[in-house]
Amino acid sequence: MKSCEVNFDGLVGPTHNYGGLSYGNVASQSNSQQTSNPREAALQGLAKMKALMDMGFTQGVLAPQERPDIAGLRKLGFSGTDAEVIAKVAKQDMPLLVASCSASSMWVANAATVSPSADTADGRVHFTAANLNCKYHRSIEHPTTSRVLQAMFADQQHFAHHAALPAVAQFGDEGAANHTRFCRDYGDAGVEFFVFGRSAFDTRYPAPQKYPARQTLEASQAVARLHGLSAEGVVYGQQNPAVIDQGVFHNDVIAVGNGEVLFYHEDAFLNTEALVAELHDKLSRRGGRLQAICVPRAEVAVEDAVRSYLFNSQLLARGDGSMLLIVPEECRANERVWNYLQRLIADESPIAEVKVFDLKQSMQNGGGPACLRLRVALKDTELAAVNPGVIMTAPLYDSLTQWVDRHYRDRMGENDLTDPQLLLECRTALDELTQILKLGAVYPFQLG
Repeated sequence: MKSCEVNFDGLVGPTHNYGGLSYGNVASQSNSQQTSNPREAALQGLAKMKALMDMGFTQGVLAPQERPDIAGLRKLGFSGTDAEVIAKVAKQDMPLLVASCSASSMWVANAATVSPSADTADGRVHFTAANLNCKYHRSIEHPTTSRVLQAMFADQQHFAHHAALPAVAQFGDEGAANHTRFCRDYGDAGVEFFVFGRSAFDTRYPAPQKYPARQTLEASQAVARLHGLSAEGVVYGQQNPAVIDQGVFHNDVIAVGNGEVLFYHEDAFLNTEALVAELHDKLSRRGGRLQAICVPRAEVAVEDAVRSYLFNSQLLARGDGSMLLIVPEECRANERVWNYLQRLIADESPIAEVKVFDLKQSMQNGGGPACLRLRVALKDTELAAVNPGVIMTAPLYDSLTQWVDRHYRDRMGENDLTDPQLLLECRTALDELTQILKLGAVYPFQLG
């Protein structure tokens, strides 16, 4: 049975703005309060999706969320009409309005953790929506995320969905940004690699001192249990607390893996030698051979990795067995990073080619190519069961670019978020989008 990995990219939402909401994310904080361009952001993301589709990769789309989150603001005590709620929040608590308008759901690497059917006890693809409880603006995403994923992967014969973990610090879960999977072939049993920043209950694990560690060991273990993963197919590794304090808020800012390849920075993990050995041993038992590419700190400093998002890249397996690395323009602009990549290709590593994309609007808010996609390994029968409306085609690309041009503003500053018309624009756009993607009713305003 054939299998493939599908990248489902997040569409950037109509309220894309630089709110500087993500403490510990250097780019997010550095560009706070700058004027954004939602239309450009959405078109940049769509251009990457179409380019990968044109290269022969199966590409999907994940819808954005309704913003501002009026239902959430009502839960916090604001009342009146929708316009009155917005006016009251703008007057009384502007930072809360900014958080309630965040388009951060575009970074769907945080949407959920996904385990392919080859790894799970019941032979279904499992999804657990991430609670993202470290930040308010992201903690409000998972109810809609769950509905959207269920609309995309509706066939219960092939797909299983789990609610987000308890929304408490001990089970902080940031989704696939701290999870990757190694395998010989996407349809073969693989090894799922869960990376955590801290343990909630075991004081033996060190914690960062400056920035929060968002993913807990306990959350990773809970997801593995929910998905029915065997101990032989799971490895847990801890992020280096020192790099978290340098702005590595998720593992996908310092490491990326796919197939049999792990591409990581020398300072990414604690106990690296033992960790890589465990990955190698468990993958070999499943017929694979780990190829670990360690980037030395002497060639690329952590600061360069964070600013360029070298590791927040997409590592894609091509038909000839080689790997393609999709990086943001910022990698080419960083001389040390770009020189390293040229040497890497020349050395005949498993990564045979690097392609550069302009994702400036996302990058300035703290998310690169890998943040924008949720990977789902699917057998051909499972792919056939996916809602066909969310699989990228040339006609869908045209429809979505026209949709963006009709509904998105070309500038967004903090004052624009106070405009009650923005909510109406967002709802009109999303109502049309659910028809384009054939999702049905998934948004609060559609559910009544």
